Amino acid sequence: MASHPSERRVVITGLGVVSPVGHDADTFWSTLVTGGCGVDRISGFDAATFDCQIAAEVRGFDPTPALPSPKEIRRTDRFSQFGVHAAWQALKDSGINLEQANRDAIGVIIGSGIGGLTTTTEQHNVLLNRGPGRLSPFMIPMLIGNMASGLFSMYHGLRGPNFATCSACATANHALGEAWRTIKMGDADMMFAGGAEAAVIPVGIGGFCAMRALSTRNDDPKHASRPFDADRDGFVMGEGAAVLALEELEHAKARGARIYCELAGYGNTADAHHLTAPSPNGEGAARCMNMALRNARLNREDITYVNAHGTSTPQGDIAETQAIKAVFGEHAKRLVVSSTKGATGHMLGAAGAVELIACAKAIETGIVPPTINLATPDPQCDLDYVPNTARELRINAALNNSFGFGGHNATTLVTRFVD
Repeated sequence: MASHPSERRVVITGLGVVSPVGHDADTFWSTLVTGGCGVDRISGFDAATFDCQIAAEVRGFDPTPALPSPKEIRRTDRFSQFGVHAAWQALKDSGINLEQANRDAIGVIIGSGIGGLTTTTEQHNVLLNRGPGRLSPFMIPMLIGNMASGLFSMYHGLRGPNFATCSACATANHALGEAWRTIKMGDADMMFAGGAEAAVIPVGIGGFCAMRALSTRNDDPKHASRPFDADRDGFVMGEGAAVLALEELEHAKARGARIYCELAGYGNTADAHHLTAPSPNGEGAARCMNMALRNARLNREDITYVNAHGTSTPQGDIAETQAIKAVFGEHAKRLVVSSTKGATGHMLGAAGAVELIACAKAIETGIVPPTINLATPDPQCDLDYVPNTARELRINAALNNSFGFGGHNATTLVTRFVD
């Protein structure tokens, strides 16, 4: 680890995902490009009294391959199970032999926007109904948002930098960007980074309903999440996790790793404007994209594709469109832009990592995933959003946007790998 930080290049060598449209990267990708959708009526609880009765749930999930024992499964919240499983997939996909690796130089950053909400709710009910003496001794370790990151490092003896990000819907992109920075600075040779979320429970749905943030298209779940469409009425909550293996280039080459693409840039700004609304004209988002371009040493004309935050909210989609235009100028008309949240719902703190996997697969396969359910374009959203049908296109560089409540903005930038 002797290179100057500016010379250290970071590549993506492993992908792992647990999502409403697939519990592995290949299934996830094939569903995206064929226009599949994971949104349906909520099955995990009776949502009949809720304004929003739909979500993109992870169904049929089996945590056993990635967790060492049934006891460990009982002692982990669902969000941690998702995160550990996705990281385990990324580890397998990377092909690294940990027995031969320097585990002091391998770290983990798996964030969560909300953390163990199921555990919090269940244990609060125990407290109210049975008293403090019946609370689980594992309550705190189960609910804290850093535990997916901590558990994965423990299971595999990874002793490098380890923490969790928490920045609402920007969480996973911040995790990836900080992992990129960690490798660039020489503090690790490899990082597993991403996000995990499991908030499709009564208090989670109810809280977002109270904000009037969710779609109420309950009679038509498959078409409820419709980014950039004139008839959008809010986002659809999703759940799951995604983790990517990031690696210093020479470290990856020395072990003959497969390289999906290069993580070349990262932007990180604040709106400093409002609890939940974007800054006017997407000003904070624009600065974030510009920072990612500057850190990657690329010009705006070098970008082929933008995976938009595109949540299907009335304000957010317009603000992001304005931000893209501000950054790219005339080139915005030549960009392809899509939001995959029509298929996955909004996976909150996991969204940025799921969507960076989509960017990596788009570069690898030469296919741009579509924005499904885009039937009536909003006049204020007038870019090329790849409506409804995937498109073949060689992608040389892609931006991945994530913007969170609290005014948090994070952009990651990936490029086709050229040695």
